Amino acid sequence: MAYKLILGDRAYSSWSLRAWLLFERFGIPVDVRLVSLGDGTVAERLVAHPPARTVPTLVADDGSVICDSLAIAEELATRHSDAGLWPGSSRARAMSRSLAAEMHSGFAALREGCPMNLRCAYEGYAPSEDVLNDLARIEAIWAHALDAFGGPWLCGGYSVADAFFAPVAARIAGYGLLVRPESRSYVEAHLADPAFRRWRAMGLVDGPDLSRIARDHARCAWPGPAPLPASAAESGPSENVKCPYSGRPVTHFLEFEGRTFGFCNALCRDKTVADPEAWPAFMALVQACQMSSVKE
Repeated sequence: MAYKLILGDRAYSSWSLRAWLLFERFGIPVDVRLVSLGDGTVAERLVAHPPARTVPTLVADDGSVICDSLAIAEELATRHSDAGLWPGSSRARAMSRSLAAEMHSGFAALREGCPMNLRCAYEGYAPSEDVLNDLARIEAIWAHALDAFGGPWLCGGYSVADAFFAPVAARIAGYGLLVRPESRSYVEAHLADPAFRRWRAMGLVDGPDLSRIARDHARCAWPGPAPLPASAAESGPSENVKCPYSGRPVTHFLEFEGRTFGFCNALCRDKTVADPEAWPAFMALVQACQMSSVKE
């Protein structure tokens, strides 16, 4: 089964992040296409895939068009029953479904007051009473699940519920919302998750800034793991001749730990500059080149 997943801007589209994590975390191959939330209406960009009007939209090669993140999760779980999107035990599965559904339909105040913006973090934000009420409910259901199944994810292992709450964790971190230590640990698990870091790295460098999502709060450093330092380089030569992601010839370069590596396009390079450690293929390349130089 082949899939095309149509998503919005990675830095801002929380529903797109949820859908992408379902594929990335559970090893389901997918071809990703992006539509910018700043270029006209999303519905206009999806006219070729009726009845879709929003992102994420999943198009399968059997002609199915699935245009809702919870529907995408359920359909993937049906088509890929061995992937483990829902937990194996009936009790944990029921909890995961309940949590994902509540996230899907609720927490409007948090969404409105704290729109997802992975390009910055704020300090000094004063949440409204409605946002605090949403936050209290989120902490209550997180605590219930983490206590029932022992963590580190809501239902033990990573499931659909965690993919759905990943943007909530990003909002709590990005707006400096105060939560209890166990909630903070769960938020930090998302920020450290390599899949989440890969999504954010792409969001940092790909697509326009959307000023309508920015807020006038004071900004601070992103609270997640600090990326290893890297920088774009104007030219090679590089230690590799093929891009570690596509296998195509290198045309763009970066410097990392005093060494030069090549990539097939600007996005491959820039997403790696943003967070080198988040990309296993790049780190494997660095190690392989180092081993090769030692042998020589």
